[in-house]
Amino acid sequence: MPDELRLFADYYQIHLFDEGSVTDLGEVWTEEAMADQLAVAEDAVAIGTAVNVFVEVAIEVLDRAPADDSADFDHVVEGSVEIRSGRLVVMGCTDFEPDAARFTVPAGWLRVRVAKSNLEVAARLGIDSDEDHATTERIRVQVWPAAPTPLVVLKQWAHR
Repeated sequence: MPDELRLFADYYQIHLFDEGSVTDLGEVWTEEAMADQLAVAEDAVAIGTAVNVFVEVAIEVLDRAPADDSADFDHVVEGSVEIRSGRLVVMGCTDFEPDAARFTVPAGWLRVRVAKSNLEVAARLGIDSDEDHATTERIRVQVWPAAPTPLVVLKQWAHR
């Protein structure tokens, strides 16, 4: 069962990183990363969101790669991150880090699959999207041990 979080996606992003990381994710937000909706550094990733309000985030720590269910989502992207400490921190980018959610994960390289849904209605409603579960952007994050491989977009959502 995934852990459910409600996070403020300030600056249109959510951060996942190794506990103790000092990576500046601002340096990896390239035009390509913005299109992919995932900015990747060695020990941290930033997930781009369609809205600048609260989003629902489900975290699943797995022991192996999950089945591909990208047909059920609007946008799906995968990247690799090294979590040396075995503690994955998940937070909105302006949240107070000591209060952020932490998850025990296998230490070392992890694959991160980000699957996002409800993007069209959330983007259309903007700041009002988080007032109802039916219109809130939803993000599922799955992580599992895997050797590092390049970022891949499994399904692309194009905001209209």
